Amino acid sequence: MSSQEPLVIRSLEFLGGMASVDGWRPEPALPEVAFAGRSNVGKSSLLNRLVHRKKFARVSNTPGRTREINFFKVNDAFVFVDLPGYGYARVSKEQRAEWRPLIESYLRRSPQLRGIVQLLDVRHDPTNDDRLMLDFLSEIGVPTVVVLTKIDKLTPTERRKRLAELPLRLGLDAEQVIAFSASTGEGRDELGAAIESLLDQPSWRAAS
Repeated sequence: MSSQEPLVIRSLEFLGGMASVDGWRPEPALPEVAFAGRSNVGKSSLLNRLVHRKKFARVSNTPGRTREINFFKVNDAFVFVDLPGYGYARVSKEQRAEWRPLIESYLRRSPQLRGIVQLLDVRHDPTNDDRLMLDFLSEIGVPTVVVLTKIDKLTPTERRKRLAELPLRLGLDAEQVIAFSASTGEGRDELGAAIESLLDQPSWRAAS
């Protein structure tokens, strides 16, 4: 059995950002996996750990700063798509109103989308925004991997409790969620394998 970690990253290229529903986006020639979550869920830190680059995705002290959909070509074989963080209270209602159709349009219209990695902070109950996002993903039928971030912030007792509670609240089996720590690297290989599985499957749109 090979000991090589899943999802080995050999090359990364930033392709650009999509700022509006009908704005520029790269030609959808390669399979895409998108990453979604609230603004302060730790998405940039997760992406940096996933690809073993310290500054691949900027880690901002100001949640809500990323206002575009950013596209990164990986290994010249597939594309990671970083969706704007949602649900940040200090962002104006007008900006939030702009981001929602941008995210929903991308998810509905991208022909090469293979799946979504949906991030939730393990320390907090899912917000209304989180539930709306999960409901939307279920509605359109896109394959979804749920990742519980910041698992290292919990004590062992808290960890067991939250890993039992959260899947039940979300209507998921425990096996459907991945516990992740950007600090320790826990869950990196499980997430890498899940992403490889998404990329290996044909487009879910073709079956719908």
